[in-house]
Amino acid sequence: MAAITIMAIAMNTITTMTKAKALLRSSPRKRGKKIRHRKAGERHHSKRGGRGARDKNSAPPPCFARSPSPAPPRSAGEDSSVGPAALYRLMAWLSPAYPIGAFSYSSGIEWAVEAGDITDAETLRRWLSALLTDGGGFSDAVFFVHAHRALAAAEEAALRAVAELAAAYVPSKERFLETTAQGRAFLDTTRAAWPCPALARLDAAWSGPVALPVAVGVVCAGHGIACETALHGFLHALAANWISAGVRLIPLGQTDGQRVLAALEPDVCASAARALKTPLDEVGTCALRADLAGMRHETQYTRLFRS
Repeated sequence: MAAITIMAIAMNTITTMTKAKALLRSSPRKRGKKIRHRKAGERHHSKRGGRGARDKNSAPPPCFARSPSPAPPRSAGEDSSVGPAALYRLMAWLSPAYPIGAFSYSSGIEWAVEAGDITDAETLRRWLSALLTDGGGFSDAVFFVHAHRALAAAEEAALRAVAELAAAYVPSKERFLETTAQGRAFLDTTRAAWPCPALARLDAAWSGPVALPVAVGVVCAGHGIACETALHGFLHALAANWISAGVRLIPLGQTDGQRVLAALEPDVCASAARALKTPLDEVGTCALRADLAGMRHETQYTRLFRS
């Protein structure tokens, strides 16, 4: 038995060495062929179409065909800079990590997904575009602008007027909870971590529920952050939170979510430009389906979000 075992091991060893020699003889380097190493960041393009391969001449999906427009040129003398401290604070306040509970609200998107209004990235983009240009996103932008200006100009009556209108200007119970709960959480967190006299001035002017755009606008003005810059950041954070809800509900991939965010850049810029010129008594919206979604969500049987 020992002799048979030794012979079997010897045969296996000879077979392995034979295969190794055959591989060496067939190696490209052995045959003199050059092996091209890809540079860092260079993608490998296979000649054979495989799973997920796309014809180079095929058009991208409709949602992703709209690439963001380049930033418009600034006129001579116009200051578009943001100081390091202002940028740091703005990024902190509008970050998803800021503890205001934004992740738990969908602004009616959850109902729109269940009803079949939102089914993919393109329908999500269209829904959010309407919200930003004709819905709650635009009205929030107007309230943000007027709260910022009233605080900066030390006009207590104007600050009270915009705070009162913003709290009343919601189409449903859950939307009221969404904007005022986040507004209160924003003020409480900022008072603890980034205190400024503007918070006391807001308390003196208005003792009722504070909507989120008013809270953020007042704090940005109190810390000396320019209105236009802060407004763009606020609308970006608003759109990003809506997209996050859509990514979880539809569901979508994270990359698709970023494509939707990129496609919404023109809408954010257009809404910000309109809001900067809109008087407070001319604020208005026309996104009825989105308002109905917020109302219907209140009686939706299965829910992940609070709005």
